[in-house]
Amino acid sequence: MSHPAEHFSLTGRHLLNRRSFLSNTATALGSIALTNLLGLDGLLAASAPAPVIDPSHPFAPRPPHFAPKAKNVIMIFCAGAVSQLETWDYKPELIAHDGKPLEGGPAVTFQGPAGNLARPQYEFRPRGQTGKWVSDMVPHLAELTDDIAFVHSLTSISNTHGPAENFLSTGFTFDGFPSIGSWVSYALGSENQNLPAYVAIPDPRGVPQAGSNNWGPGFLPAVFQGTPMSSKEPVRHLAPPASISKGSDEAARSLLQRMNARHLEEHPGDGKLAARIASYELAARMQLSVPEISDLSTEPAHILKLYGADDASNPNKAGFARNCILARRLVERGVRFVQLFNGAYASGGELNWDGHNKLKEQYDKHAAILDQPAAALIRDLKQRGLLDDTLVVWCTEFGRMPFFQKGAQGRDHNPDGFTCWLTGAGVKPGVSHGETDPLGQKAVKDIHPLYDFNATILHLLGLDHEQLTFEHNGVRRRLTNVHGNVIREVLV
Repeated sequence: MSHPAEHFSLTGRHLLNRRSFLSNTATALGSIALTNLLGLDGLLAASAPAPVIDPSHPFAPRPPHFAPKAKNVIMIFCAGAVSQLETWDYKPELIAHDGKPLEGGPAVTFQGPAGNLARPQYEFRPRGQTGKWVSDMVPHLAELTDDIAFVHSLTSISNTHGPAENFLSTGFTFDGFPSIGSWVSYALGSENQNLPAYVAIPDPRGVPQAGSNNWGPGFLPAVFQGTPMSSKEPVRHLAPPASISKGSDEAARSLLQRMNARHLEEHPGDGKLAARIASYELAARMQLSVPEISDLSTEPAHILKLYGADDASNPNKAGFARNCILARRLVERGVRFVQLFNGAYASGGELNWDGHNKLKEQYDKHAAILDQPAAALIRDLKQRGLLDDTLVVWCTEFGRMPFFQKGAQGRDHNPDGFTCWLTGAGVKPGVSHGETDPLGQKAVKDIHPLYDFNATILHLLGLDHEQLTFEHNGVRRRLTNVHGNVIREVLV
């Protein structure tokens, strides 16, 4: 008959040894004692307390971890993965090797066999006082390069649009994690109690590939999810049906408010009920505030012209321009985080920046929609003094390969090196940080995973990405998972 110890692992049998057991126990007790002594002397890293949130006023302004540079964020999210090689990352070597195979390069990439190297499909030229080389594809944005901090060495952990959008927006490729705007509104609340703290503005052509995951609350309280609205489609279900008169609607809401208040008095500790009441009350206030802020007829003609919102020849451009004006109006009124989407869902590159087959032809259309309105937004914020407190972020989920796909005129997915940029509050103007290799395929200098980019956005808002946490299923979660370093080279 075998001894029970024979069925134990090597580690288990080692623990049965008396000397080993006593040795391990002594070490463990010593560690516990040391931790206690360090704690008593205040030498352990202290965890920042979780935001104190009153369920009846969930969007009340809350203090950041430290003095912020920015109070608000506008994130311009170009869905579909914009090619860095056609926009911000000038590679003269790619021009010199145009039409040649990439030696040692991959034979097959995400969508199939790789073709030959392909030069940028637009001319580049030096811009502004810095002489930064930027593409003619975006002439309006190119004029602003002296105000922009470029990060050319970003990487993602996914080369698939949906998971990569999730990764950029939430720090995880899987569904169910809070978006960056939800983290920010959870931490800081809002300066305006009549509008949502966090607004997501879909592109006129549709929602991005990962849809509402980009503005979802994940496991944070649902009140911190982004509210989708646009100049074309204000908040859904905000107004009562036409069959209900204004008087009847007001009477019903008044009765509901009295019943909720009475119930809350009887159950003062019911935080969920208080939060629900707060949501109803915000919706009631939004019935007055949202129509006002969505009404762009109050904007002067020269502003509409500046953004291109009066361009009758290009409805998608005019629609995106109106969304940009709406974004400005939202931060002007204290909305904390605005996510402004340019590009929709997967469509062979027709509705977003996913340029696999006809990159030049499709980018001509997409650039015309993005360029003038986005540049006008930055100019408008600056001339109103709003850029002093507002951080503007331009981002995309990954980049593009330096070669065309075999048999096509477009580039495949590339998560190994791409560009995003920042401008506005707390950002060092006119800098380019990080590098990709001479052909623009991989980040090779000052490499930054997207965790670092999100950590930097939080830092500018006065939030320590390591301290902004929420316990879920026994795990203390954060936007940057267990990674992330602030990119201090792009900060003033």
